[in-house]
Amino acid sequence: MKRFFLTLAVAGLSLGAHAAGSVAQDNQHSNNQLLDPQTDSVAMYDHIGTIEVVALRAGKSSPTVYTNIGHREIERNSYGTDIPSLLALSPSLIATNETGIGIGGTSIRLRGTDATRVNVTINGMALNNPDSHSTYWYDTPDLISAVGDIQVQRGAGISTNGTGAFGGAINMTTAAPATAFGGSASLSYGSYNTNKQSVHIGSGLMGGHWTVDARLSHIGSDGYIDRGATDLKSYMFQAGYYNSTTSVKLLSFGGKAKTYLTYTGVTKEEMELYGRRYHTEGQYETSHGPYILADGTHVDYYDDQTDNYLQTNNQLIVNHRFNERWMMNVTGFYTYGYGYYKQYKDARTLLEYGNLGVTDSSIEADMIRRKIMRNHTYGINLSGHYTADKISAVFGGSWSDYRCPHWGDIEWVDGMESSAVAGRWYDNDVRKHDANIFAKAVWSVAKGLNISADMQYRIVSYRAWGVNDNFDWNTMQMQPISVDKLYHFFNPHIGINYNFARRHTLYASFSIANKEPTRADFTDRYMFSSDSSEPKPERLFDYELGYQYSSEALTLGLNLYYMQYRDQLIPTGMVNDSSDALNVNVPDSYRCGVELVFDWRIAKWLSANGNLTLSRNKIRDYIDLLADSPTFGENLGTMTIAYSPDCIASLGFDFHFKGFEALLTTRYVSKQYLTNNQVEALTLDGYCVTDLNLGYTLPLPSNRSVRFGLTLYNLFNAEYCSNAYGYSYMWDGVRYDEAYYFPQAPLHALANVTVNF
Repeated sequence: MKRFFLTLAVAGLSLGAHAAGSVAQDNQHSNNQLLDPQTDSVAMYDHIGTIEVVALRAGKSSPTVYTNIGHREIERNSYGTDIPSLLALSPSLIATNETGIGIGGTSIRLRGTDATRVNVTINGMALNNPDSHSTYWYDTPDLISAVGDIQVQRGAGISTNGTGAFGGAINMTTAAPATAFGGSASLSYGSYNTNKQSVHIGSGLMGGHWTVDARLSHIGSDGYIDRGATDLKSYMFQAGYYNSTTSVKLLSFGGKAKTYLTYTGVTKEEMELYGRRYHTEGQYETSHGPYILADGTHVDYYDDQTDNYLQTNNQLIVNHRFNERWMMNVTGFYTYGYGYYKQYKDARTLLEYGNLGVTDSSIEADMIRRKIMRNHTYGINLSGHYTADKISAVFGGSWSDYRCPHWGDIEWVDGMESSAVAGRWYDNDVRKHDANIFAKAVWSVAKGLNISADMQYRIVSYRAWGVNDNFDWNTMQMQPISVDKLYHFFNPHIGINYNFARRHTLYASFSIANKEPTRADFTDRYMFSSDSSEPKPERLFDYELGYQYSSEALTLGLNLYYMQYRDQLIPTGMVNDSSDALNVNVPDSYRCGVELVFDWRIAKWLSANGNLTLSRNKIRDYIDLLADSPTFGENLGTMTIAYSPDCIASLGFDFHFKGFEALLTTRYVSKQYLTNNQVEALTLDGYCVTDLNLGYTLPLPSNRSVRFGLTLYNLFNAEYCSNAYGYSYMWDGVRYDEAYYFPQAPLHALANVTVNF
């Protein structure tokens, strides 16, 4: 099998070296400006960004709908919050957060789909965890400071590496080092003891060929949620060599994260009793506890109820220009991760922990336990680029190998000696191979008329074996894991783009995308399923139709989409012990909508921008297959898909005069159902939030500067929750609806000063 995957990857490079075709026309334009053989390394240095991203990026003549976020926008939002907070103003995108201030447990949803279905890459390397398919932003702390630009593609998008793009794709590139010696130092401080310290230094181009660039940063916060502390340390290092035809860059980034666990949320009743900052993680009953609940119960809190994770991402990137028509990119990568989270568990049934040797189900005790994982991911991405007058092409492929053991141990059990709790209470392993080859082309048929085609063949081998952390009361033993799957996916994309009358563009596209289930889809299915069936892979048929008007002062965009799914894995509203969503396949479902965007330069000192998404997200003939549901086995007809709001909108005004700038942004998200039964008791209320970002840049001699910034979040003090989970069940003939919410902070501030030298 390994030999087969290696052969597949090599085939991608072979195609890239011998074939002709195309990418988007603006990429063609960039490629036609390739360097003359006599051009020095500085020009090649400035040009490498085009080479690195052309295989994954959509362009002006692409029929793919996307949003670009440039370095200026990134820079003024890098005070300390995670990347999802920056992306929140993109069309059809929602950012969520567990700590209430945009730091720590952050995530996104795009067109209603969760983070496991949004493909995320940096320099072409997939950031999604191959096992869970999620992107954990705090595992790469302060990544926003190292990113040069971001493209958010909506829908199936174009061929990319990693998991399938079912809601969209987020493609990032790291910022290129400066050509001259310099750097920056940045300090932030704000509400809830939120703080950031960062220092960056770059050598500039040394000897006309070499450059070294490095960054260190720390982000800390107490969080809005009680005990929602975050401690993030990060680094970034890159060294490069450049000449007139070749660039070689070594890049390493990552860090160490420690966050207090806050992912269990809080009920509305608890918020009324104890306030919006309350949550139960780490709480345990004790007769001498210093905290007294409303019912008189004495409790205390375990202060090391934390998630601890170390991750390093390493890339070796080689770009080479053979001549004016041919370029090549090769990226080798290796990611290492090790982490665990510790939990105090109150009154646990000891029978559930096999290493303790307890056989009586009535014995309970308090304990401290750890869940641990260590993973290695390595692979290679390859692409060849060809450009001619009317046609341009990208061919290539990728291959990766992921392996990750999971295990758990127990540090302490009340009433037991330490020697009696030794050993692992669960132990399992995962091995995943992921490979693809792709070819994409754009043909300039006539003036303004471009036809594009994109084909990807992807093969995935996923194996998991051992004993899981779930105790199955039906079998009275730990749940065994035995997964051995091989998936073959063909993902085609075809589109047409027509630019007419200089300022007007019409485009249309059709794509098919396929995606494999996540680890939790396999291991936790028994928690809600009434049978022993396995999850199925998903398939998406994506239809896009759009129009864009563009002038110097005004840009308008209209996009219509219809996304038809076969066996879509939709969230049930329930989560597992690690807060991963539990999903169920539905045979027939769809998402359709209209996306409107505008960008208006009102005056030299004032601009406005905004977007609006109106959508319908439905399951046809939904049969409730959740075993404990009050409506189990019933055909409920057409239902709204969970976590899919009908309306998402944002509006922003950007005032800038000389060195001063002010950005006022408002975003609105309508009501969301937490389950697919449309139960009003299990909903997330709509919300509208406004932020104000102020900044002033003081220029200094020799291109130095000092920038002062202040962001006021939730300017009008809205009480809202960005995320929740919930479920319904029957117990002794009584129906229960339970929902747990993640409240967000009221008006709060974060100030920053950055010195550029």
